[in-house]
Amino acid sequence: MRRSLVLLAAGAVVATAPCRLAAQTFQSPDSIIRRIWALGMDSSHTPELAQALFDSIGPRLTGTAEQKHGNDWLLRTYRSWGIDAKNEQYGTWRGWRRGYSHIDLIEPRVRTLEGTMLGFSPGTRRKDLTAATVILPHFADSSEFVRWLPSARGKLVLVAAPQPTCRPVEDWEKNATPESKARMDSVRAALRQEWGGKDVRGTGYSLALGTGELGLRLEQGGVAGIVTSRPKDGWGTIEVFDSYDRTAPAIALSCEDYGLVYRLTERNQHPKLRLNLDAELMGEQPVFNTIARIPGTGKPDEYVMLSAHFDSWDGSSGATDNGTGTLTMLEAMRILKRVYPHPKRTILVGHWSSEENGLVGSRAFTEDHPEVLNGLQALFNQDNGTGRIVRMSAAGLPDAARHISRWLDQLPLELKQQIDFGGTGFPSGGGSDDASFACHGLPAFGLGALSWDYSNYTWHTNRDTYDKIVFDDLKSNATLTAMLAYLASEDSTLITRERVDLVAAAAEAEARPAGSGGNRRAPPTTWPECTQAPRSTKPRLK
Repeated sequence: MRRSLVLLAAGAVVATAPCRLAAQTFQSPDSIIRRIWALGMDSSHTPELAQALFDSIGPRLTGTAEQKHGNDWLLRTYRSWGIDAKNEQYGTWRGWRRGYSHIDLIEPRVRTLEGTMLGFSPGTRRKDLTAATVILPHFADSSEFVRWLPSARGKLVLVAAPQPTCRPVEDWEKNATPESKARMDSVRAALRQEWGGKDVRGTGYSLALGTGELGLRLEQGGVAGIVTSRPKDGWGTIEVFDSYDRTAPAIALSCEDYGLVYRLTERNQHPKLRLNLDAELMGEQPVFNTIARIPGTGKPDEYVMLSAHFDSWDGSSGATDNGTGTLTMLEAMRILKRVYPHPKRTILVGHWSSEENGLVGSRAFTEDHPEVLNGLQALFNQDNGTGRIVRMSAAGLPDAARHISRWLDQLPLELKQQIDFGGTGFPSGGGSDDASFACHGLPAFGLGALSWDYSNYTWHTNRDTYDKIVFDDLKSNATLTAMLAYLASEDSTLITRERVDLVAAAAEAEARPAGSGGNRRAPPTTWPECTQAPRSTKPRLK
């Protein structure tokens, strides 16, 4: 009780599921399964690990000192448990130091605005930059944009759509008349079309995820800076991505404050902003994956791998993307070292860097470690928030489906029943690091989790903080992952590389009636191709 009160006082979100955590309906007499449950559910280290990682180290933007501090923290943590670990450099990435962001409206009235620099934005050398604002017009073509550019020199250019509402869709669905909601939906759809894509407002340029190639062209034209906003469908959340500008700073404002500045500008009420931004561009810096291992004793050249990306965007703390995945694998390794110190197969964990830049760290690992690919028994990857794991499939490998079915039958009933196992399924085509292995036709399994409103409130936002963690679910995930790793290690046979007939499987999936469950996106009909990892910064401008 005292431990729970401490967690609640610290702001941790603890799910009210005491019966589920206390229950333990074991389907197997296996003593190691029972010990994993006890350590994972009753003696979890996740609260302390989470506090150190999210509050003290913070976000882990690739190329920054904070990410390297995090890599080193992983090393110290693993070595304190007697687990061998190393930071493995795979290349370089652009470095950056984020300092403070002070953003104020000073005319026609004074207000401190809610916002921050984009990642990798230039600063203002800790000096005030005061400038008027101008809205990016709609142009007939790119030549008209070029003719307009001199008029924007020395100004802050607003490059995002002015949202007609900052209320979530759910609020409109609940309270608006059908006619009012239909009008709002129409306005928002038109704005998305006009302000998005590869030809923003007729400029001929894209903003990509932040300022993209349009930002570079505006900078070349001598603008003072760029003001953008990427609100989510939630209260007070904004996405914070990156800029490739070298001199013109780029800031992201909240939906509300961006709308304020936009309306003042639109009505010729002559707003001025004052920016004081502390940042430093640091050139190419070494970047690392952190790899830990528990050596196998029976089949040391065969591998079970745990997988989660360690990097994060830095609008907040990177707690649920992908700090909770990181902690799932970290805690699973702690448990395995305690209860299964001499595994049959070698157990590895990969804490990947630069996932947010295109799965770069994990792709590099597959290129640098053919021995792991040759001997891979199973890889378990988790990367979609703090919720408990509820779905998985065999990634398009029929033999893997047979193995996973046997493993699930040995889990405590409470864990087995929460998982919707999709059978053979389809290979991952992207989105997270299991795809770096699945493209090779390997048994790489994504552990899909409950949402907890991940997309609207924590994914790449300014709200992805420690207090969003659901510790009961996080404990469950680490316990489940440790059990799956143990069972995969002890399995008597290696999973074969037999692949599903994707054309036939896709036709069968398409033929299922709507509402039968599962992912309704068009299934793949060809196996995903592996692409080479960039070993230095690869700009994403479109």
